[in-house]
Amino acid sequence: MRIVSSGVQILLVANIAGFLLEIAAGEPMIRGFALWSLQAGFMPWQLVTYAFLHAGIAHLAFNMYGLWMFGSELESVLGRRTFLKLYVASMLSAGIMQLLVTSLTANAYPTVGASGGVFGLLLAYAMCFPRRILMLLFPPIPMRAWLFVTLYAAIELTLGVTGTQEGVAHFAHLGGMVGGYLVLRRWRRHGL
Repeated sequence: MRIVSSGVQILLVANIAGFLLEIAAGEPMIRGFALWSLQAGFMPWQLVTYAFLHAGIAHLAFNMYGLWMFGSELESVLGRRTFLKLYVASMLSAGIMQLLVTSLTANAYPTVGASGGVFGLLLAYAMCFPRRILMLLFPPIPMRAWLFVTLYAAIELTLGVTGTQEGVAHFAHLGGMVGGYLVLRRWRRHGL
């Protein structure tokens, strides 16, 4: 049985608290703390705050499941401090990637959700445990972690480029993966 570790607990509580505040405050919370494009009201703190807001309970639940699923084991290997740094770096790189894409497309919709941070953890998981078998839910197919992450990244890129599944920040997901990869590579190079 997987035990929820302290860094994962901190992030779970922060995300749930952010969602509850979002429900209580409503639209002003989205206007001030979601990630808006450079043309539509971007403020620097939004690179952090957007990741603690969610577009509904299902969005929150899926992100928190991914955080728990991949984060718990990663934290046990990396330690709490390093794990949290990895998550924050992934979240920031996801936000920066989303800003770049929205500035090119003139998108005026806000971005919310922990997905960028979770995608960074997913990539780090595949780098740390490449041969680990993951069982997909739909369809139920066993797959090695490295293959799952590679296919998932390819799907995200395809959906982002084609504009399919509008309203999902596919490039933010990819940005989170890039951030996770760069941070883990740097740490490995320096023997951390």
